[in-house]
Amino acid sequence: SPPQGYYTRRGGIGESGDFVTSPEISQVFGELIGIWYISEWIATGRPKAFQVVELGPGRGTLIDDILRVFNQLASLLSKCDISIHLVEVSPKLSEIQALMLTGGKVQSNPEDKSAYMKGVSKTGIPIFWYRDVQDVPPGYSFYLAHEFFDALPIHKFQRTEKGWREVLVDIDPEVPDQLRFVLSPSGTPATENFIQPEETRDHVEVCPEAGVIIQRLACRIEKDGGAALVADYGHDGTKTDTFRGFRNHKLHDVLRAPGTADLTADVDFSYLRKMTQGRTAALGPIKQREFLKNMGIDLRLQVLLQNSRDTATHEQLLHSYDMLMNPKKMGDCFNFFALLPHHRLVHPDKKHKPESKSPLPPVAGFGELLLK
Repeated sequence: SPPQGYYTRRGGIGESGDFVTSPEISQVFGELIGIWYISEWIATGRPKAFQVVELGPGRGTLIDDILRVFNQLASLLSKCDISIHLVEVSPKLSEIQALMLTGGKVQSNPEDKSAYMKGVSKTGIPIFWYRDVQDVPPGYSFYLAHEFFDALPIHKFQRTEKGWREVLVDIDPEVPDQLRFVLSPSGTPATENFIQPEETRDHVEVCPEAGVIIQRLACRIEKDGGAALVADYGHDGTKTDTFRGFRNHKLHDVLRAPGTADLTADVDFSYLRKMTQGRTAALGPIKQREFLKNMGIDLRLQVLLQNSRDTATHEQLLHSYDMLMNPKKMGDCFNFFALLPHHRLVHPDKKHKPESKSPLPPVAGFGELLLK
């Protein structure tokens, strides 16, 4: 909502906001994602160009860390044409991103109908801003969605003796200016369209917009190559009621003071997998701590600790590592999920021995995979 929406008014990421994200906690998080993209680029034969497309880039911290890795590995990437494409609807956040990534040197882009703003990163890489992923030009692309899908709107459904009913928001007749949840008196178009016939849970959250976006990414990857990496709170089709609000880093009643708190619901990765409709291979979800361990976070931490000159930096590094990796903190709450073209997972021997059960070439972060 342009006048009243949370992300257009507040968008409170960071210590002083309503929630904190992994890239804000440690630079290592973004560095390892940057390395993941480079390893996929190498595994697919080092194409001459790639785009990094981030959905909902927050303050730009994550893409900034990725750009630093690209810069450190400039000799490896020297013959590759790289560009950054940010999908951001919030004018406030796009200004913050522009300041962080370009030092504020951006120009609005009225002659180009798709990108509304463009600039050049501090390391000389072109950056473009869009309101919709459909506006991003086609081409070999690496997509990134970190804490993006959990912020999209959901439908909630409850199984009753009379069949599925949608959970709706109503005005409480007994308390002025108060909202309440109610069940729809009968089925709604959403109950007809969004509940899978094989559903066994009694309470279900469905995010149709996430399904549409995943379909678009899968179509693009199938056609142009590349990969998508999704990192988010989530589950594999097992959880029920996860809709909640955060304000000033504390849980907040989702119906109180609309537009002032961050609203979130866990991502259903089984739904995302289903919505790819087999156009791409889907890996995961695996726990954040497993992905980061597979990507070499322990080694990177040791290097940073050896290079840190003072106790405060040393303690900060250990604290941020614990936040990312501790199962009770972010280590088990967050999951990584990837979309890759099917040909990326075809074993070189498969042409001759299609029945062989040998492991596939490993995909960085996800370890060795056996084709199911």
